[in-house]
Amino acid sequence: MRALQILIVEDELVTRHTLKSIFEAEGYLVHEASDGEEMQVILSKENINLIIMDINLPGKNGLLLAREIREQKNVALIFLTGRDNEVDKILGLEIGADDYITKPFNARELTIRARNVLSRTMLISMQPEKTQRIESYLFNGWKLDINSRSLINPEGEMYKLPRSEFRALLHFCENPGKIHSRETLLKKMTGRELKLNDRTVDVTICRIRKYFELSVDRMEIIATIHGEGYRFCAHIETIENSSDKDLNEK
Repeated sequence: MRALQILIVEDELVTRHTLKSIFEAEGYLVHEASDGEEMQVILSKENINLIIMDINLPGKNGLLLAREIREQKNVALIFLTGRDNEVDKILGLEIGADDYITKPFNARELTIRARNVLSRTMLISMQPEKTQRIESYLFNGWKLDINSRSLINPEGEMYKLPRSEFRALLHFCENPGKIHSRETLLKKMTGRELKLNDRTVDVTICRIRKYFELSVDRMEIIATIHGEGYRFCAHIETIENSSDKDLNEK
C-alpha cells in the first residue's frame, strides 16, 4: 500500500526540513512548499492526504489559503504556527482546519495529532455516500444550495460558505426546530470533540447570523437556547434533485 502523503507549507527552511524529517521517519511521503503558489502546484499533481501549514507565509497568508483549499477539495488540514492568540485559533478552526497547533511544538504530540486527523478524515471519506435527493433548502426567502455550498438571499445574492458554516447550516436545515448542543454542532462542523473554552461554534453561529441581519423579515432564524445550545426556527421547504423526481415518476 502506498504511503500517505503530507504537504508541509512553511517558509522557514529549517522548520520545514525538520518537519519533513519527523514525518518521513513515521513512514509518510512528504512534500514541501514555501508559499501558496508552490502549494497549489503540488496539490494539482499529487494526491495529498494532509496539509500542515503555517499562517505567516509570504504572499497570501495561511488563513486565506485555507479558504481557497476548502473551496477546491476536502483535504485534512492542520495549522502549525507561532500565532497563539485565541482569535487566530478560532478563525483557523472556523475556516475549516482540522486542528491548530502552536510553536514551539512537541514532535511526538504533532505526529499523534496528525495521525488522529488522518484517521478521522479518511474514515469519513471511505464511508459510502448517501444519495442526495435534496438539492436545496428554502426558508424565509433564503436558499441553501447544497451543490454549490452557497447561501442565496431573497434578492438573489450568493454567499459562498466556508466549510464549517455550510455544515452547521445544513445540519440546522436537516433538523429544524430541534435544540442542538455545542458538542453536536462542533462534531458536525469539524469532527472534533468540544473542549473547555472552545468558542468555535459560537463564532460560527455569529457569522451565519450576519448573513440574515439585513433581511426584511426580522424573524430570528437561529435562536440561542441558554444552557443548551441553538435551535433553527424557520419553516423549511426543500427542492429535490430533478433526476430523482424523474425516476420516481417512471
